[in-house]
Amino acid sequence: MKTALIILCLTVTAFAQEKVRFGHTAPGMRYAAACGPQAANFKVRLDDSQHGPLFAKPGMAQIYFIHDAGIQYEHITMLYPTVKFGVDGSWAGAGHGDSWFAYTVAPGEHHLCVTLQSKFVDQRVELAHFTAEAGKSYYFRTRLIASQSVELLELSHIDSDQGVYLVSIFPMASSTPKK
Repeated sequence: MKTALIILCLTVTAFAQEKVRFGHTAPGMRYAAACGPQAANFKVRLDDSQHGPLFAKPGMAQIYFIHDAGIQYEHITMLYPTVKFGVDGSWAGAGHGDSWFAYTVAPGEHHLCVTLQSKFVDQRVELAHFTAEAGKSYYFRTRLIASQSVELLELSHIDSDQGVYLVSIFPMASSTPKK
């Protein structure tokens, strides 16, 4: 009986920590505290003339969000879903196809979110956190891996050499919220 009570207490504690850590406030909530409002959508424009990297403001850190679509054909890219990137509960922006954009943050711990903006692909959410240091740059890459049976959205922190390379060859994405 004591063992069962201890397991029950530990389980309840674990669920409570999970609830606080991801910021869930209501049962069935699909987004973590790192994401912005679920209903927000973006229009994305790609600029082939803009290649980075950019420099962070003094005392700040720079995050590069890179989406590596792996698609080389323009007619397929048009059908490709837009990818939304969140930082600490707000949307930082969006990308489409092979693209990147930079987002400035203060030093400290930050929570990241990436999700698809699509009516045709199942909703996917990927989360990560990191601790930013002033004057440093951080590169996060997303990829959508799809087959006939599964779609997998992947978010990974990548090496700065790879990040600088991708930023130098992909167009910069600028996004505006859709009304």
